[in-house]
Amino acid sequence: MSDAYGATIAKWTLARRLKAMRVESGFTANQVCDRLSWGRGKVGRFEANVWVRPELSDIRDLARVYGADEQTGEELENLARAARRRAWWREYGDVFGSVEFPGFENDAAEIIVYTPLLVPGLLQTVPYMQTLLSYGSRSPEWRELSLRSRLRRQQILERTDDTAPRLTALITEAALLYRWGDADARRGQFAHLLKMAERPNVDLRLLRFEDGLHPGMAMLFHIFRFPGGEPPMVYLETDATIQDIDPAENVEAYELIYEQIKEAALGPADSVAYVIKLMADLE
Repeated sequence: MSDAYGATIAKWTLARRLKAMRVESGFTANQVCDRLSWGRGKVGRFEANVWVRPELSDIRDLARVYGADEQTGEELENLARAARRRAWWREYGDVFGSVEFPGFENDAAEIIVYTPLLVPGLLQTVPYMQTLLSYGSRSPEWRELSLRSRLRRQQILERTDDTAPRLTALITEAALLYRWGDADARRGQFAHLLKMAERPNVDLRLLRFEDGLHPGMAMLFHIFRFPGGEPPMVYLETDATIQDIDPAENVEAYELIYEQIKEAALGPADSVAYVIKLMADLE
């Protein structure tokens, strides 16, 4: 199992449960801080999930204030222990900053990716990554670190236990026909897509030029779905930033658009056949 699998979703779940318990108890966040002699804002930071490693003593104090029974207290502590595990992506702070994107990706049971002008990151080859990272003003050291982080992210698809996520990659013909590197490098990217599509947990779906305009042409997104009934997360990843979408607001809109894009795309078998055709036409 990958390093710290489940740490991010545990921390997120803990934050949401603590907020729900406070609201049910009738306290404001400031009232709880006053009862525990904490600085104003501490409870709010917990509930907003802007903490790094929850302290077990803090969780016990909150459980006591909220009148949690023994079983609930144990559940909260178990979540806190899971959330405290050191995750591999913490080594790439210069790449991800404080964004939890790699953690949610790591913990997801299902990943849906739509990046209309790019091969999705989880399916990129090293030459493709190097070409993308060669643009912009970032230092060579940052580019190397970013390359290593992307390769590390891809390892989630290689898990041999039941934590390997299911990936649905919606890819456009446009993303595949950009000229970059030489023909061998481009052919290698095509071959890698075909190899990944053979995996039982990878679903490749292609949107062709000849099928015309389709929903979502001005969008790009990642949808992460989790085990245990936790609500899904949506992230927008660009060259400049990675932005999360509040689960309480627009997640349903992105899931609807995903279904519409999926409906417009070829099925898995036809998508593979079309990628083989495009690969044969490479110059």
